Amino acid sequence: MELDERLQQIRDRIRAACEAAERDPAEVMLLPVSKNHTADAVRELTYHGCRVFGENRVQEAKLKISACPGNLEWHLIGHLQSNKCRDAVRFFSMIHSVDRMSIAEEINKHAHNAAKDMPVLLEVNVAGEASKHGFAPGEVLEHLNAINDLPRLEIHGLMTLAPWSPEPENVRGVFQRLREIKEDCEQILGAPLPHLSMGMSGDFEVAIAEGATIIRVGTAIFGPRHDRRKKSEQAGASRHTLRARLVYLRCRWKPRHSPSQIARLTPGCFSVPGNFHRTKRCAMPSQPAAHRS
Repeated sequence: MELDERLQQIRDRIRAACEAAERDPAEVMLLPVSKNHTADAVRELTYHGCRVFGENRVQEAKLKISACPGNLEWHLIGHLQSNKCRDAVRFFSMIHSVDRMSIAEEINKHAHNAAKDMPVLLEVNVAGEASKHGFAPGEVLEHLNAINDLPRLEIHGLMTLAPWSPEPENVRGVFQRLREIKEDCEQILGAPLPHLSMGMSGDFEVAIAEGATIIRVGTAIFGPRHDRRKKSEQAGASRHTLRARLVYLRCRWKPRHSPSQIARLTPGCFSVPGNFHRTKRCAMPSQPAAHRS
């Protein structure tokens, strides 16, 4: 199936879910998540009306954004580290993943330096999963006023990542709870919060039924992801193995190390031949002075 066909299929599912929930489809923003996909794929979606995209990692987004049309908007949906806040403020129009007070303060600092008001969503770990980030439901209410007092931050709503389940109905309670927390936040602030960012490729119909205004869809539009980090790790492992073999050959023909030294230099990369014990002990020139003979 082509990219435009998958996009239309998702739009049809959104329309059907809104009709079932008696909601206007215009209330739900489709946020295509382009993580690990190319700028070419993003550009192709722009030909079919997409103008707002989601990214998980700041570093990847910086390169992609510069290669895409300048009239697009970008939302950061992935976990944000404090040392990436300056770039996050610069490149994104909304940050969905404010998951702790310290990161809110850091975003506010860089937004102040950039003279920019930064729309944010507070990430809530509704299910309490140890593998996910976010405020606990009680914590978000405790910190709400303090975050709201940060002059450059604009709280636009809440975000959550539901646990994966083969049955979307199993996570309905997570979406219901986030909606209830949003209502509690509105009571504390005395103002409405427009957004609930919840629901992904496999469960967004249930999220729409429970009030989602932003759904984050990646695989169902772009297809399977090609994880660059795995390729990088594989390349790194290959370089490490190559280095080990080069050290071995160097020692084989110009004996410089004992077998124990080789093992320490390149642990687990290769086995030293049994007759290697006859080589002389001598430090490689590249080793630190502490290891020189």
